[in-house]
Amino acid sequence: MKKILFCFAVFASIFSSAQTYPSQNISLISMLNPNSGSVGIGGDGRRYSGSWGWYQSSLNKEYAIVGASNGVYFIDVTVPASPSVCAFVPGKGGCTWRELKTYQNYCYVVSDDAAPNTFQIMDMSTLPATVTLVHNGTTYFERGHTVWIDQDKMYVGGVTYSASVGTSPMNIYSLATPTAPVLLRSLSQDVPSISYVHDMYVRRDTVYASCGYQGLHVLKYNSNNTFTQLGTYTGYAGSVYNHASMLTQDGKYLFFCDEVPTAQPMKFIDVQNLSNIQPIQTFNPHPNTTPHNPYLKGNNTAIISCYQDGLYIYDIGTPGNAVIKGFFDTHPQGGFNVGNYFGNDYRGNWGAYPYLPSGIIIAQDMQNGIFILDATAAFGSITGVKESQSSKSNFMFYPNPASDIISVNYKTQNNSKVELRNSLGQLIFEKQFIGNVSDYLNVSNYANGSYILSITEQGETTNKKLIINH
Repeated sequence: MKKILFCFAVFASIFSSAQTYPSQNISLISMLNPNSGSVGIGGDGRRYSGSWGWYQSSLNKEYAIVGASNGVYFIDVTVPASPSVCAFVPGKGGCTWRELKTYQNYCYVVSDDAAPNTFQIMDMSTLPATVTLVHNGTTYFERGHTVWIDQDKMYVGGVTYSASVGTSPMNIYSLATPTAPVLLRSLSQDVPSISYVHDMYVRRDTVYASCGYQGLHVLKYNSNNTFTQLGTYTGYAGSVYNHASMLTQDGKYLFFCDEVPTAQPMKFIDVQNLSNIQPIQTFNPHPNTTPHNPYLKGNNTAIISCYQDGLYIYDIGTPGNAVIKGFFDTHPQGGFNVGNYFGNDYRGNWGAYPYLPSGIIIAQDMQNGIFILDATAAFGSITGVKESQSSKSNFMFYPNPASDIISVNYKTQNNSKVELRNSLGQLIFEKQFIGNVSDYLNVSNYANGSYILSITEQGETTNKKLIINH
């Protein structure tokens, strides 16, 4: 039976503005701590873990979806200075891990905390008023460490079915029917040498699998429902526990973090030839920083969560010469900025979500709460990322470069027109809008190259460069 979870229509408690958070080129818009109680908190005072974001095109609304020790919070951040919790779905209490991803209007949530536990599916279509819990059980599996969604497929790493049934290093499920996933394949059926997949980044059925102490493995899910191995990167200098990775938009480079032991540098590698993966650079903002999760935008920007040292933004546009462009320390209790890590190595910033159309960043600190950040200054100083600062500066689209679908957004009360032109200036797409622009543009059939995406309002046109790279 479906369970409806109504919005409790309260604003989350806002932290005291007296607290100082060291930063550079990233400013705090607001922060909140909805999981502020004393019940159901995870070990080491952990209140938050993984997060994601969702854009509701029908209402032109943006949401932060945050995994907490007691469940999942849905937060309306459309007005980032005044975020509000509009729904909460409870889960197993005391959780240290909770990860989630979205597909269409559904949110898929896994947790790797000890049994009893559940896999959850939530329907977000009625936000901001309600969220519907579609599935909450062990039919598919009981525990998963991480989840990723690529096209209409869900990948789950570190699967535990139940104590009596066993585990799987990684499973792939079809989301053809989003409310009823179908198991397609377990990695162990084709590559039994891989015993565990801690995390994965997947693009068009190519899986960049972070396999802990077994290193990085690149896999392909084939049309005949099998996995094959395309390449490996193991035994590299400083090889320890390969934790999480992400690919540049052009597919040439991979950024990954080794988590255990502490203070392992970030790694940037060349994956253009999967039979001969090459190191490009290793680096860390500070000698004792422990990177956790990487997020890349385009080919030039890396956003890295770094436990006690917070969130760091790097310009990686010149391979081999990564440069810090900004940071925000969500955990001033310890780390480099106070000169003492206090022995609590895995406290602080778990991760972030930098892909909402507005450009804000959602960052969650395990102990301190949810931070809504403005990184315009950091992004604007990165080579190749600067854009027009005209009166149409709220004209935004993502991703760029793009391969399939881009989200186009612009806030106005006037009529406007969006156009896409190729490098010869030829018009290949045009659409009229009345009021706010909130739409998706399919570019999968356009050739690779540079394009101009423009918006015209009251006779004034703003042009922005779009790169299409399949």
